[in-house]
Amino acid sequence: MDLSFIFTMHEGLPRQGPGSNECTRKAFSMLKDLPDRPEILDIGCGSGMQTIELARICPNCHVTAVDIHQPYLDDLARKAATAGVGDRITTVRASMDDLPFEDATFDVLWAESSIFVVGFEEGLRSWKRLLRPDGSFCLTEAVWFTDHPSPEAAAFWNESYPAIKMVQETSAIAESAGYEVVATFPLPGSAWWDDYYTPLIERLPDLKKAAAGDPDAEALVAFSEREIEMHREHGGEYGYQFFILKRH
Repeated sequence: MDLSFIFTMHEGLPRQGPGSNECTRKAFSMLKDLPDRPEILDIGCGSGMQTIELARICPNCHVTAVDIHQPYLDDLARKAATAGVGDRITTVRASMDDLPFEDATFDVLWAESSIFVVGFEEGLRSWKRLLRPDGSFCLTEAVWFTDHPSPEAAAFWNESYPAIKMVQETSAIAESAGYEVVATFPLPGSAWWDDYYTPLIERLPDLKKAAAGDPDAEALVAFSEREIEMHREHGGEYGYQFFILKRH
């Protein structure tokens, strides 16, 4: 399937996945022993709502924001300039599975709604080289909130992301990859709707028109509709969990 239309679907949205500035701030507040001028790498930044928030709450930091889709990075650069934090952010177009940075370059890795692209365990292991010895890794990952999900939710996730696990199992994977789990917390329901699903719903009629006649694009729009409805009906069974990790 040609997935290029998925970038078009999400261009101009506040976020390209669940999250909120409040959750970004909460996760950042849990980081300890940061250097005076921390270097942060935001992996799969999208249009960078969290990137800009990090630059706001940490005036002495520098954030390198990476995404494969240049229009997202352009949007981020414009928003950062408007917010007055453009001098604290550098954008880099690169793939998450081929990050062009030297080992031990960053004090903090940040990945909201993005590590699933390469896989949770693979991201933890392959990106670890980028962290300095006492570095931290803040990320969100899909988890089950129940060990008895409904058949509908189980079928949806088995199709779309079969690696989803309970929080305890996910934490154990992080520990086996060489991290200490400092803290975790679930994203509230509003983090799915306010800046992600609700703006996407408003766009769906135009997206359907743009996708007409392109089977791949039509399938992507249909999947988004199904995903939104699944969360509306079964969102209490699963969600995103923020993990604040420290490199051993």
